[in-house]
Amino acid sequence: MVNKLKIVNDPVHGFIKIPYEILFDVIEHPYFQRLRRISQTGLLSLVYPGAMHTRFHHALGATHVMFTALETLKMKGTEISQEEEKAALLAILLHDVGHGPYSHALESVLMNDCHHERLSILLMEKLNEHFNGQLDLAIQMFQGKYHRKFFNQLVSSQLDVDRLDYLKRDSFYTGVTEGNVNTQRIISMMNVHKDELVIDAKGIYSIENFLTARMFMYWQVYFHKTSAVAEHLLIKVLKRAKELAAQGEDLIATENLSYFLKKNKFDKMTEEDLRRFTEMDDSDIMFGLKNWQNHSDLVLSHLCKSITQRHFPKNIISEKAFDQKTVDKIIQKTNEFYGIDNAEWLVDHPALLRRPDHCTIDLDPAEALPGRHGSRISFAEQLYQGSNAGRHIIHGFYKNRIDDRTYRTCFRVSPAQAIARMGGSRFRGDRCRYAGDLPGRFAGGIGTGAYRKE
Repeated sequence: MVNKLKIVNDPVHGFIKIPYEILFDVIEHPYFQRLRRISQTGLLSLVYPGAMHTRFHHALGATHVMFTALETLKMKGTEISQEEEKAALLAILLHDVGHGPYSHALESVLMNDCHHERLSILLMEKLNEHFNGQLDLAIQMFQGKYHRKFFNQLVSSQLDVDRLDYLKRDSFYTGVTEGNVNTQRIISMMNVHKDELVIDAKGIYSIENFLTARMFMYWQVYFHKTSAVAEHLLIKVLKRAKELAAQGEDLIATENLSYFLKKNKFDKMTEEDLRRFTEMDDSDIMFGLKNWQNHSDLVLSHLCKSITQRHFPKNIISEKAFDQKTVDKIIQKTNEFYGIDNAEWLVDHPALLRRPDHCTIDLDPAEALPGRHGSRISFAEQLYQGSNAGRHIIHGFYKNRIDDRTYRTCFRVSPAQAIARMGGSRFRGDRCRYAGDLPGRFAGGIGTGAYRKE
């Protein structure tokens, strides 16, 4: 008889236990094993060479963090049955099973904006059939339909175990130490009140550090200009390949990639679509890139070489938008240089800054000060808006003169709106400092005390 209660040695968390046989069975399934060949951070390894970790690593790590969180909650008196614990572990284990090649990069191209969460649900339902209904409760938790809300909040919320793992893991593999969060401390501060996830009041500074760590990872890692350009070029490669395939061009590609290049309508997911998708990974895309870099179509070959040879186009950055005449002039020069008539494929305007789905710091000022229940701060009433970290991040960004458009991209509101709704006001002077007990190192300082102007 096979021993399915395994221990996995993880470089980030140490030894990870597989406490239930169903977890081992799901991990062994081809749907999950495919995640070994799906990059966690897309093309980020072109910037940070160590960022070669996969969705497989992350899924196991998030499962470990979930197990630790549930054990902590049980120690604090929260009643959690064995079936609930098993379901929560399954839900987080499979939360990314629907990711396609290079993670977020190609969701908008291969299957016409079919989001990975929708695909994750479809694959979880398939697995549920395969395992005779053992994933029923896990699917309810994943979709937020289970009556005990804290289970879904642990899977997907502003402070879930998914974020706690990927921040620590991405920080480890990229070497960007500013993103390293103290997951054990945060988990030890978790509690449950009226079936809602809450944080003990003494854990407020750990949550502020978590927020600032996410902010640093935004700008140093997830929003890195080279990585953003590489992913944008990859999207253009697939769009160009689909256009050529629609014109009858016979492109060398794997069987599954060819299927998606030639199909354009995905209004309803078919069994064939799903089967093809689950057989495709990063290697299919790289196979195409390596073959197409010598294709007769100059646009396709040029874009492929830009990625495979890491020879990216030049960026021109301006505080003001480029007028159309300037753009047309650049396109014309490019046409003349290459002897083509479709250089718009090689010139992008405006600069495309994509906000990754997994990197949203939602500081919606409409969500007011945190509510308190005894000695705890409720996430249900939004912890972040009342914290000094949220205030300092906003002031820090504004002082650093990041434009409103970029700010809105990340925070969904303008700096002025955010500060005003929190009871503050815009800067009037050029100097500021934060009076706090922690030294600040960004945009004048991020501390834990009160903000004051000089």
